[in-house]
Amino acid sequence: MRHDVTFPLYVEVDEIYNLACPASPVHYQFDPVQTTKTSVHGAINMLGLAKRTRAKIFQASTSEVYGDPEVHPQPESYWGKVNPIGPRSCYDEGKRCAETLFFDYRRQHGMNIKVARIFNTYGPRMHPNDGRVVSNFIVQALKGEPITLFGDGTQTRSFCYVDDLIDGFLKLMDMPADFTGPVNLGNPGEFTMIALAQKVKAITGSSSPLVHKPLPVDDPKQRQPDITLAREALGWQPIVSLDEGLTKTIAYFDRLLAAK
Repeated sequence: MRHDVTFPLYVEVDEIYNLACPASPVHYQFDPVQTTKTSVHGAINMLGLAKRTRAKIFQASTSEVYGDPEVHPQPESYWGKVNPIGPRSCYDEGKRCAETLFFDYRRQHGMNIKVARIFNTYGPRMHPNDGRVVSNFIVQALKGEPITLFGDGTQTRSFCYVDDLIDGFLKLMDMPADFTGPVNLGNPGEFTMIALAQKVKAITGSSSPLVHKPLPVDDPKQRQPDITLAREALGWQPIVSLDEGLTKTIAYFDRLLAAK
């Protein structure tokens, strides 16, 4: 069923995965007020549903709660460095407020919550106009278009293949009620944007040139998860390498573009 989580939902469930929110800056900045509503009103409505049905509820939080971090890599104990009035804050602060709501509902109503902080994820079935770096680079390389780097390309991200992430979701939801998170789910392998672009070019065989554009406002310079808690508590760590994941993702986009 299709439903806008900013309005209450009346169904009978025993587990809820609250994943609702655009995660790409291009998409969440298109309607920033609605993005904040999705994170905040959406969390209130899903928590209300979980409270009524006594369901276990999972919150897809984000590495963006750490903002442009001053601690590297980022552990769950780090409170972050977020600009509350910048163009990214509709997403960053919306997700931070959602975490607050989840823990307040737990303290006030004893609810069974699970909070995961998701780091950059990629894989097949991403939208070709997703707007995030992996899909951008792949589509540009396959089309032979210039590959767009923002800033000098030395900013870093850590890329987690979607299968690994989903495995982390399931392991977290299987944990006892006293384990709430937040827990970082991501791949600690750290790559510069230039290194990612070169990998995409090598796997696609593309001759696309690299072009540089100005770095967007508040774009984090570094992002790498400390997954000690996930390893020790969940017995989870990613197993798909960036090369393997990119090869599968590129094959998907190649088929998608060919079909179009």
